[in-house]
Amino acid sequence: MYKKLIVGALVLTLFTAGMQGCARRAPEKKPAPPKIPEKISRGAGKEPVLRVYEVQTHTVKEMKLEDYVAGVVAGEMENDWPVEALAAQAILARTYVLEFITDKGGSKYGDADISTDFEEAQAWNPDNINDRIKKAVEMTRGEVVTYKGKYIKAWFHSHAGGMTATAKEGLNFKEAEPPYIKVTKSPDEDAGPEGRRTWSASFSKDEISSVIRAEFGLETGPIDSVSVEERGPSGRATKLKIGDAVVSAPELRIALGSMEMRSTLLTSFKVEGDKVLMAGKGFGHGVGLSQWGANVMAKQKTKPEDIIRHYFKDVDIVKLWK
Repeated sequence: MYKKLIVGALVLTLFTAGMQGCARRAPEKKPAPPKIPEKISRGAGKEPVLRVYEVQTHTVKEMKLEDYVAGVVAGEMENDWPVEALAAQAILARTYVLEFITDKGGSKYGDADISTDFEEAQAWNPDNINDRIKKAVEMTRGEVVTYKGKYIKAWFHSHAGGMTATAKEGLNFKEAEPPYIKVTKSPDEDAGPEGRRTWSASFSKDEISSVIRAEFGLETGPIDSVSVEERGPSGRATKLKIGDAVVSAPELRIALGSMEMRSTLLTSFKVEGDKVLMAGKGFGHGVGLSQWGANVMAKQKTKPEDIIRHYFKDVDIVKLWK
């Protein structure tokens, strides 16, 4: 009798363990796909068609969304980069245009859905499309990034300087911080050329005073000293004191020129003679995906979807068409 009880208990334990194993193996629920804006939709599971305003020719052209994405990837990344990096950029480019149309309804140019004006949307250079870019777009065809069923704001930048930023510190984003944006280490600190990895810039005191007066309506007075008043979670400057004026660092960067003041991840900020000198790390606002970080991860054979997940928190990657 005692042996029968032991055998029965053993069978029950194995059965329970088996049932738990089955529960663990149950497939996860697929994330809900976001809606494709009705004005560009060609039906469920079908590739949308865009009306794109070409600033180069001042005309509106119809093109398949994937053709538009290929032109964006060719405009935003070097076409000899690893395919996995180009593919990660393709996923974000695709997400960007769909979020743009969902949010804004269309381009500021006439009846177009989006334009090739990089100040409105994304860079676009179809002349740089090659087989590598075609492969990157095709291997991620229809893939977009979502958070709780909605397209994310698909931010990216050239070089994070080793650490990405929150939207508020990197962009002076006025809305609530998106939950999918995070401060994370980026494997680009030692990657890329000078000017991307590190940079320096020199501005005359008169130039900075004039820009601050024009853009912020503030007077600096004599610029005898400058300092970083506040930094964000990634270490980027969020407020700068220049003479008597305190200004937003991200907004000053745009006002001075993002090719000169290349980031707000400042390592030096000082006055010398009649000049204000800056030095820093990285290139761009620092929010979302670092292109040079993606380059490094791609060389390590990281999948494009996993590159995206490294830079964006708790997101889903959903395939909307085949």
